Amino acid sequence: MTWLIVVLVLVVATAGLLRWRRPAWYWQTFGVTLAALRVLVRYGSVMDACGLTVPPSRWRLALARMTNRPVPESRPPRILRLRPTRTGLVLRLKLRPGQDAFDIAAASDRLRHSFSMYGVTCRELRSGVVEVRMTGYDVLKRVQMPAKIDVRPMRVPVALREDGSVHYRDYRAIPHALTLGATESGKSVYQRNLVAGLAPMDVALVGIDCKQGVELFPLARRFSALADNPDTAADLLDALVARMEDVYQLIRAEQRITSAVPDAEIAADIWDLPDHLRPTPVVVLVDEVAELALSTKKNDPRRDRIIKALVRLAQLGRAAGIYLEICGQRFGSELGDGITMLRAQLTGRTAHRVNDEASAKMAFGDISPDAVLAAIQIPAEMRGIAIAGDSTGGWHRIRAPHTSLRQAVNICNRHAQRTPDLPELVPFRPDLTGTSGTPAALSKTAPAAV
Repeated sequence: MTWLIVVLVLVVATAGLLRWRRPAWYWQTFGVTLAALRVLVRYGSVMDACGLTVPPSRWRLALARMTNRPVPESRPPRILRLRPTRTGLVLRLKLRPGQDAFDIAAASDRLRHSFSMYGVTCRELRSGVVEVRMTGYDVLKRVQMPAKIDVRPMRVPVALREDGSVHYRDYRAIPHALTLGATESGKSVYQRNLVAGLAPMDVALVGIDCKQGVELFPLARRFSALADNPDTAADLLDALVARMEDVYQLIRAEQRITSAVPDAEIAADIWDLPDHLRPTPVVVLVDEVAELALSTKKNDPRRDRIIKALVRLAQLGRAAGIYLEICGQRFGSELGDGITMLRAQLTGRTAHRVNDEASAKMAFGDISPDAVLAAIQIPAEMRGIAIAGDSTGGWHRIRAPHTSLRQAVNICNRHAQRTPDLPELVPFRPDLTGTSGTPAALSKTAPAAV
């Protein structure tokens, strides 16, 4: 009997230590079983306390009266499936007549407390079926990406969501995106994860980093073009616009709109073209958009030229396989004419910690007021936490895994042979022949080192 007590004490102590130091290990060893039992045992009473039950139907009441039986109790949503995951539980529910998915969403915080879970989110799968995702611990405190990730062309896993699922940056679904955040909020780490995810793919990377290239130049071996000042950026954007027009001419020539060609084979963008004719897609990363949009002159031709090119790429670049990733600390009308027009074309929105509510409204003010509130509540000590949303109004709290600059450089160097040589961008190909004593110029128009 004594050894049973000793074993029990050791098990309890091990579980407590794992829950404190390694919550992911605790969940996979002890937590998932305890949580599943807790949900199944408490389910009926919790749903009744949260007001998520429906009274018995008339025919059940009539049947009870006819058979002289007790009045049937109110019924909660029926459990279709309870599935454990590496971070929590997934509960699929069949709603009763008269219930709505919004009822479950409104009670998510009460469900979290009642089931002793860390977080509860829900979404409607189809009419009458709701999926409730419950996390057993704070998955964003120490981000660990799953070993198996669904990677597809132009679809990059960049972060982990608070419900334990992977957050993807899918360029086919959301061509252009805006990333905001104050200094030391985690934008650079998010950008490194994006570049590291794109490096193994057949894609051309183009960078505009007007901070003299300090953020993107270390990754230059994987970039087809880089610009480190506004003058070079203006020429580079004009070259991308010219490439876009050439790609449209190619698509027009290969549309094959004849009665002998099935409709499914008619080309409307580069992804409808045959593999041997498809141009290489291009991802344009702008590190600090304010350096391109701000100008000391009232009418600056260079600034107007840059913004006009960005707006054209945002409006027309998707079909030509040109995608924009624009980063900045603020992105409001104070940056000048054309900025709000550009922001309207950036479907994807990601906001890290911001210093004021106005900055959060620049990202989500036209999408979701709840996302604005969530963005301004990000604590300063939790660097890397961000709110990701799109034009549909949906949003998630995410955090990218910490990727050091050295790790990102190693990944880019490992896949340097994948860097395509695009004829339009040859003049802007980064020069990697510089030494540590003499900084290398990013392009032929970059200023010489002093």
